Amino acid sequence: MVMTATEIATGHLSINPQDRVIFGMPAAEAVPAEMARQGVSRAFVTSTASLARLSEGPLQAVLAGLGATCVGVHDHIRAHSPEEDVVEAANAARAAGADVLVAVGGGSVIDATKAVQMCLWFGADSVDAMREAGARMAAAREAEPGGAMRIIAAPTTLSAAEFTSTAGITDTARGVKGGYTHPRLVPRAVVLDPAATRATPPALLVSTGMRAMDHAAEGWCSPTANPMTDMFALAAVKALASSLPAILAAPDDLGPRQAAQFGMWQAISALTGGAGSGASHAAGYALGAAFGVPHGETSCIMLPAVLRWNSEVNADRQQALAEALGDPARPAWELMGELVRGLGVPSTLRDKGITREDLPRLAELAFDYAPMRRNPRPVGSPRDIEEFLDHAF
Repeated sequence: MVMTATEIATGHLSINPQDRVIFGMPAAEAVPAEMARQGVSRAFVTSTASLARLSEGPLQAVLAGLGATCVGVHDHIRAHSPEEDVVEAANAARAAGADVLVAVGGGSVIDATKAVQMCLWFGADSVDAMREAGARMAAAREAEPGGAMRIIAAPTTLSAAEFTSTAGITDTARGVKGGYTHPRLVPRAVVLDPAATRATPPALLVSTGMRAMDHAAEGWCSPTANPMTDMFALAAVKALASSLPAILAAPDDLGPRQAAQFGMWQAISALTGGAGSGASHAAGYALGAAFGVPHGETSCIMLPAVLRWNSEVNADRQQALAEALGDPARPAWELMGELVRGLGVPSTLRDKGITREDLPRLAELAFDYAPMRRNPRPVGSPRDIEEFLDHAF
């Protein structure tokens, strides 16, 4: 009798050092309770000008809950987390004598706050010092950095920055987005309060939901996917495909908002667990840093186009995506594009003012981002990128 050896999967499942995720509890109650659990009492809060302008938004609720334990606020972090904003916030937090950072907002706020944390660990007080701190941290990535400063994140979008250990920060002078990575950059605690998303403009919220869909779809299609990441990715696709349209249809119902938060959490768990992102993410980084396109919108535009281009090499894999999207008889890229258009968000590069003359430069910039090396269909040159940019045009 001839025995056939069973193929054994190899890979890894990464788990970030995050203490807890609190869901369904109002952020105004959960943040002070988490501070008490951690034994910290001097919170420095980061947020954006748009949230600061509200009279009764999530930032105001968290500040009211913190009361005298809030020792400072930096409420004007801009989109794409500019380096200058990070340094300004870090210097203010240091001067305030904070012992915990509380980030209230979307991905730009949370990523910037991770970099603030790094600056406080290493005593960085300028852009040059921050870059040097990043290099020192990267050189000893597994070592514990100095200082105990950590983050409690209360997200208001579905970008999932609160679940990653990378801070995406923009060098505005060069129009390039770079990253700082360390396991302990991930927020120590996350508060998923569906009511905190109510202040987010609907188009922004669902576009960041498509960013989460991008995490799920590229995680499912990743060459480094494994059975555990597959479980998270497909569950996320199903949850987001149903919850995002439901948010628009019933904006006062917290149920779809929480379902989308769970879908976002599952999606990013696929990526942080070992599955890699691909060409959609790489093109999105270039669109954001050089053309100012919000990351949620970059996924709305790029994901269907990249799925279409990749389908030549992974059509069987994409069949499961089509099933999760509700129609296995049609291509996943077509269903994904239909979902985007149904949400009423930008779906083409033209929608964001990108011209055909911009495509070669965009392709050159995107080619340099690391996720391009992990794409299921090999990307050998910027010319390959122009092919799927044409699909997105």
